[in-house]
Amino acid sequence: MNIIKVAMSAFPSQICFYGCGNMGSAMLRGWVAAGVSPDTFHVVDPVAENLPAGVAVSRASQEVARPFDVLVLGIKPQLLSSFAPDIASLLAPGAWVISILAGTTTQTLSEAFPNARIVRLMPNLAAAIGKSPLGVFAPNESELVKADIAAWLTPLGAVIWIDDEAHMDAVTALAGSGPAFIYRVIDALTKGGEASGLPQAVAAQLAISMTEGAAILAATSPETPKALAARVTSPGGTTAAGLAVLDADNALDRLMTQTLRAACDRGAELAKGDPK
Repeated sequence: MNIIKVAMSAFPSQICFYGCGNMGSAMLRGWVAAGVSPDTFHVVDPVAENLPAGVAVSRASQEVARPFDVLVLGIKPQLLSSFAPDIASLLAPGAWVISILAGTTTQTLSEAFPNARIVRLMPNLAAAIGKSPLGVFAPNESELVKADIAAWLTPLGAVIWIDDEAHMDAVTALAGSGPAFIYRVIDALTKGGEASGLPQAVAAQLAISMTEGAAILAATSPETPKALAARVTSPGGTTAAGLAVLDADNALDRLMTQTLRAACDRGAELAKGDPK
């Protein structure tokens, strides 16, 4: 784990999390691991648990005595309209609302919080270890302000600015939902190892360790993943035999395209208020 320490002079003095499920908790843990004091954070959530020690928790907004200049919005997207007045009561004039709500546009957020400054953010659970991609859309901010936002977020992972909000559903599908797809691939590799005769524990250990090494190499190598795959592949060898299955009829490419399209389409449905 290689978490970048926060420059405390650049970090907000107080941040409220309104709703703090798995994603919000991962962000909290990433910031605390990077050296941000837990008492910087105040969580408003009726059921949140297992939060970092020292983080203040209120079960309802009525228990909170002060407004906040920065609020991370982490409720279910379909609950926004119901909770917007309650959330607005926690915002200081000109406060930042950093939304991690899938499918919820800046227009919708601005209508809910007309006096706030809106930032859309899509992290994933690797924020807890400082390794999340962070898709960020902040259309109305200057480059100087964006630099401040990036300074806040960098301890959680790689800040990637999104210029077109229409891309945010795809960002959510790839960066936000993507870890679940990778975990399922690891699980499938484990099952494949078992089917080839390995004990389950050995197959799982090999699959996880192999994935870790491959990901680190892909992240640090100047070569593309496609080029790295070619380096592993000897003509007529074992890797070539396996790739022939994945490449048949573009099976893997089609599967990933369909997977991301389904997740992306669901983001668009959430933007329209689909509660399913």
